[in-house]
Amino acid sequence: MTNRLADTLSPYLRAHADNPVDWYPWGSEAFAEAQRRDVPLLISIGYSTCHWCHVMARESFADPEVAALMNNGFVSVKVDREEHPDVDGAYMAAASAFTQNLGWPLTVFATPRGRTFFAGTYWPPDARPPLPSFREVLAAVGEAWTHRRAQAEESADAVTDALMRAAEASPTDLPTVAALVSAAAAIAAREDQQFGGYGGAPKFPVATTLRFLQSPLVVREAADASHSAQRALAAMAASELRDADGGFFRYATQRDWTVPHYERMLTDNAQLLEIALDAGDEATARGIAGFLLASLQRPGGGFGAAQDSESWIDGRRDEGGYYRRPVSERVGLEPPSVDGKLITGWNGLAIGALARAGARLAEPSWVTAATRAAETVLRVNRGVGGELVRASLDGVASAAVATGADLALLADGLFALALASAEASWASAAREVLDQALDGRRIDPLLAVHGIAASPDQTDGDLPSDVAATAAAALTAWRLGAGERYREAAVGAVRDHVARGVEQPFAHGSLLRVAAGLVDPPRQLVVVTENPSGALAAAALHVDADIVAVVAPAQARSFAAAGFALFEGKGDAQASGEGLAYDCRAFVCRLPVDDPRSLSRER
Repeated sequence: MTNRLADTLSPYLRAHADNPVDWYPWGSEAFAEAQRRDVPLLISIGYSTCHWCHVMARESFADPEVAALMNNGFVSVKVDREEHPDVDGAYMAAASAFTQNLGWPLTVFATPRGRTFFAGTYWPPDARPPLPSFREVLAAVGEAWTHRRAQAEESADAVTDALMRAAEASPTDLPTVAALVSAAAAIAAREDQQFGGYGGAPKFPVATTLRFLQSPLVVREAADASHSAQRALAAMAASELRDADGGFFRYATQRDWTVPHYERMLTDNAQLLEIALDAGDEATARGIAGFLLASLQRPGGGFGAAQDSESWIDGRRDEGGYYRRPVSERVGLEPPSVDGKLITGWNGLAIGALARAGARLAEPSWVTAATRAAETVLRVNRGVGGELVRASLDGVASAAVATGADLALLADGLFALALASAEASWASAAREVLDQALDGRRIDPLLAVHGIAASPDQTDGDLPSDVAATAAAALTAWRLGAGERYREAAVGAVRDHVARGVEQPFAHGSLLRVAAGLVDPPRQLVVVTENPSGALAAAALHVDADIVAVVAPAQARSFAAAGFALFEGKGDAQASGEGLAYDCRAFVCRLPVDDPRSLSRER
């Protein structure tokens, strides 16, 4: 095979020089070869900072089996759109007849004379309905060209029909959009129409359920169900369940959110901070963050597990008496004590919530607090062999093993911290912790020694289940470009449990949120700028995207060097002034922009 790309002037083409694909650069040689062999041209257009171009290259163009299909049935042409903008413009215009989801990678199938008869963007290595696999695309195009050539030359109907049948027939491990919408509707059907929330007394925040209802797919496809989550948060925030200092109590004993159980948990408040943030309720979010920092964060940096419901008032123990007083009357009273245990997974929830909220609401001190907690947990919560353990107290690590949820929740929190701080080292630490979670389910050694089976239950309690937490962190890693194996891990977790989740959605909100994230194509936004306080960066922080990163060029290079392919090539681009924003949606990357008005908040 002739290596025709190695000596080209395009770094993008050179990056494909070692593919097993028999690539041609744009030129007359490719057209002549297609006419000689009487096969279609496969024209692949991209550019060096296009994330999904890199992904498709690794998944398909580096695969010898896929390359063989391309080499046997097509003449493959690789085009750098930045080198040949006129070629890109012409084929982009032609592609608009076949797909509304325009961007890069752009994959065009053309006659030997260069006339487009089918086009698309990214196709995955395995079918992800409604997307067929790239192998299925190649087979359908080849079949149409061989057996229905006249029709293929006239229109793409033959290819489109074949691909629709292939996508419908492809096996999937994920629930359909309709199944997820039905699950959301089943939850919303339990809404208390008078007082908000779900069910009767006692009434809990049910944070994992609310997070599912806030997932972008549910917001878009089941708006009524999503609105019930907004109403639940508003009802809780306006009720006695929320203390005057902004923190939330564990639950209300009455249906109207009155007579709280006054204990305040790190788990509830960290998750409610995320919920308030996504709901656009800045006042509630700020109140929760203030409570976490003022009451639960320990001097060493980590977050305590909970604040007691009781305190000493006038020489006797009083449940709730401290909280029932106005804030001004609490001065001089001893506040309820805080359980100072630093639980690994619970701290992961707080780290992630404060990091995301600090970035979104321009509160760098919150990101700093999350950083201190991460440093503390990773240093102190270690066993004698260096492994992460369940908890520590006053700097002394517990002998209890970390659960799968502990590791996964910490990993996801560290990923959020990496994005908020623009420090790739946190993403690397997160991946390392996540890999430990993916190694297998943790079990107490005595249970293992005595052959006592661990509970198979994977429903949510007051925080996500082991399986759901691990799947969520793996989904985040994949969105950052850590590799397809992380998406496969998330799919595997969902596949094994989603049938029960759809049947019992109220108990599986966290798993269903992951499922929705896998079914819904991702949006990833990276702003490369030397001015993180500028207008472009500020606009990026308020878009509806699964990943939002604001990084300096050197930081982008660090993320790429650490193995997070979303950042590949972006640190080498010119980022003067406000910088450049790279917006990838639904497996398609758009051209980088420097105007904040070019960034749509909506997907």
